[in-house]
Amino acid sequence: MAGVWRPPLKVVWCGVVPYQTAWDWQRQLAVARADGEQEDDVLLLMEHPPVYTIDRGGKPEHLLRGEAGIRESGAEYFDVDRGGSVTYHGPGQLVGYPIVNLEQLRIDVFAYLRALEEALIDACQLRGVEAFREPPYTGVWNRQGKLAALGVKLSGRKVTYHGFSLNGTTDLTAFDLIVPCGIPDRRATSLEEAGASGDLQPEALAELVSPFVAHALGLRWELGRAAELGLRLAVTSPPSTR
Repeated sequence: MAGVWRPPLKVVWCGVVPYQTAWDWQRQLAVARADGEQEDDVLLLMEHPPVYTIDRGGKPEHLLRGEAGIRESGAEYFDVDRGGSVTYHGPGQLVGYPIVNLEQLRIDVFAYLRALEEALIDACQLRGVEAFREPPYTGVWNRQGKLAALGVKLSGRKVTYHGFSLNGTTDLTAFDLIVPCGIPDRRATSLEEAGASGDLQPEALAELVSPFVAHALGLRWELGRAAELGLRLAVTSPPSTR
């Protein structure tokens, strides 16, 4: 029986990328995808230097030491245009930015978020970590706390940008400066803390997670190249450190 053809999800590992650069890339690609100039859906995978981001609906009290405290920590800080309140990105964490056309996938943003959660849950379980949803919250959890955060935005009401983060070997003390995702009494955790097996560095997690994301969206995993998307990557990417 012949298989069903599925459109590709072009997956690009970008290495260590400053947050502003990644945000600019996302908006550029989202507009191109919405206009039809970018023909395929894309998943950008990367690691960020330490940075805190808060959406326009985020509450100042979710910054436990204020913006000044964040900057004193040496991290960057951005007000951004996604949902999900406040979060942290940094070394040892995989960050994924899917640029996908929901209209062509024939799903709404709620089904899209559930698909990303499903992909991340499957990836965590493959590494021996029991992971699950915790309604009414968005994200992926285990008994110790939140493993993965999600926050998205639509361009032209149909193309996604922003995305998800998955804590691999992330320094969890970085979350002490915030109320993660604006959810009180819920701590962040990591695959390392949960006793996950295998390589937990971001590039290895990118290889683990990306096929699950493609499958959950009904797309075909395909290796993409930064050059074909007009992205200029650093020549080398320093390894994650703890």
